[in-house]
Amino acid sequence: MEISRIWQWLNLPVCVLLLVKSEGSGFVPITYLEDAESKGAVCLDGSPPAYHFDKGSGEGVNSWIVFLEGGGWCNDVSTCLQRKDTRLGSSKQMDTQSGFYGILNNQQVYNPDFYNWNRIKIRYCDGSSFTGDVEEVDPTNNLHFRGARIFEAVIKHLLAKGMENAENAILSGCSAGGLAAILNCDRFKSFLPNGARVKCVPDAGYFIHVPDVSGTKHIENFYKGVVETHGSAKYLSKSCTSKYGAGLCFFPQYVAQDIATPIFVVNAAYDSWQIRNILVPGMADPHGSWKNCKENLSNCTPDELDAVQGFREDFIKALSGVQNSPSKGMFIDSCYIHCQTGMQELWFNPDAPQLANTTIAKAVGDWFYERKPFQHIDCAFPCNPTCGKPVLNVKAHPEI
Repeated sequence: MEISRIWQWLNLPVCVLLLVKSEGSGFVPITYLEDAESKGAVCLDGSPPAYHFDKGSGEGVNSWIVFLEGGGWCNDVSTCLQRKDTRLGSSKQMDTQSGFYGILNNQQVYNPDFYNWNRIKIRYCDGSSFTGDVEEVDPTNNLHFRGARIFEAVIKHLLAKGMENAENAILSGCSAGGLAAILNCDRFKSFLPNGARVKCVPDAGYFIHVPDVSGTKHIENFYKGVVETHGSAKYLSKSCTSKYGAGLCFFPQYVAQDIATPIFVVNAAYDSWQIRNILVPGMADPHGSWKNCKENLSNCTPDELDAVQGFREDFIKALSGVQNSPSKGMFIDSCYIHCQTGMQELWFNPDAPQLANTTIAKAVGDWFYERKPFQHIDCAFPCNPTCGKPVLNVKAHPEI
């Protein structure tokens, strides 16, 4: 384990306490959806799905944010077994409290447009970005591939708790949860009332289809395994699968243009997880020559920086399905980060990252309420001074 990773985990309790004290957003208890088990909507280990729910108030009582937790994927029986007895495969292993920050914060000063909405975080325990649905359970490993059922069961449960009267609704999520918000965007809207304003705000979920620095199709092969293992094809865009096959339709660039529901993409053009796992996965760097560059882009050699800048160019090209629609928005900054909407320092703070003199929170709020469109792509690294403050990402995003 890298020294920086150890430092992050050692300081995690301190960081969480500081966030609670400074932002005042308390911890929200977990709810286990026990009746979902009868529908087969269960985690990898067969335990019930879970979520955290902070009720709205005042003018926000009929407005809802559903935030999908992230945490990578498993692409075969072996990797799914590795997750099965962790919080990413079992609700039995999940923390019973969750801090709500950023887009989930309940204080107006930290979350001006959405603080009084009903705010829900759905926990992630299926390993398929909420797309899997395999009926058979192999008795030798007892793995359940039911992510799509989990999504449907929790959404229907929330409808019965008042979301059936929603006037406004957002489906969001971070990392694998951000990808889930993209892949399930139209499906989410189909559950909501016809007259509701429904939109999606994926964060750090726009994973792109590129070879790694060795020329290997690592992420393509990995996603193909995810889709095959979890039986995800039936919940992917039919327009996409008919053109490209199910494996490629796990990549947002091939489905974005077909999404009918308005969508706002929040992502770093230099997404730190993608650079570390898609552009330069460990297998493509067996001697660790990229180690310093992957820790901090300022440490990259000229050749390494050329490759990183090439990744940014590929990322921008992959956004064409978002750029060509007035109903879609984007905040693509040049920070070296992964996930921004759930972290207060990045969502809405005086020193938060900005594009066009606008924070992520302001850009998303203006776009959602149609006060002002927002489609901005940042200049190339290292041009944006608002990306200068180092931020400790207190969430774990497993490597693949």
